[in-house]
Amino acid sequence: MNFVETGIAGVVVVELEPRLDERGFFARSHSTMEFASRDLLANPVECSISYNAQAATLRGLHYQDQPRPDPKLVRCTRGSMYDVAVDLRSESPTYRRWFGVTLSADIRNALHVPAGCAHGFITLESDTEVFYMIGVSYAPELARGVRWDDPAFAIDWPLEPLLMSDRDKSFPDYVQGAD
Repeated sequence: MNFVETGIAGVVVVELEPRLDERGFFARSHSTMEFASRDLLANPVECSISYNAQAATLRGLHYQDQPRPDPKLVRCTRGSMYDVAVDLRSESPTYRRWFGVTLSADIRNALHVPAGCAHGFITLESDTEVFYMIGVSYAPELARGVRWDDPAFAIDWPLEPLLMSDRDKSFPDYVQGAD
């Protein structure tokens, strides 16, 4: 695997190194030892799948608050999406900065989103499926979100969303310390 730094601590693009032969290829997509050596999600405790029937479906921006913030490794297993991580760690030198990358089943890359960062994505095509490896158990009482188009972040989404949940539409602008 190749680990590509993004300029935001812990937000890392993970690229496969496929070994090709006449059958196709084989590639490692996770290694506890390699991820741990980089302080990335080494031991996921939950895995989830998000299926999105329509292009321009937006999910986010979600995070899990203290005391159990949720690191995750996000991979697109069908279709394609534009994936975003926003640094909400007030002590971080990149506080309120965001990073976005296209993840796709064809490219087979992934994005590591560390604890303390919000996460969201917009699908670039219909029938997009997303696979998450998550570092802590989901705690609904700690689930939080901020508005996808919050001016505090000024995320440059590649297209306007056509479909969002009512919950995601109703998220407030981010206010430090209001969690």
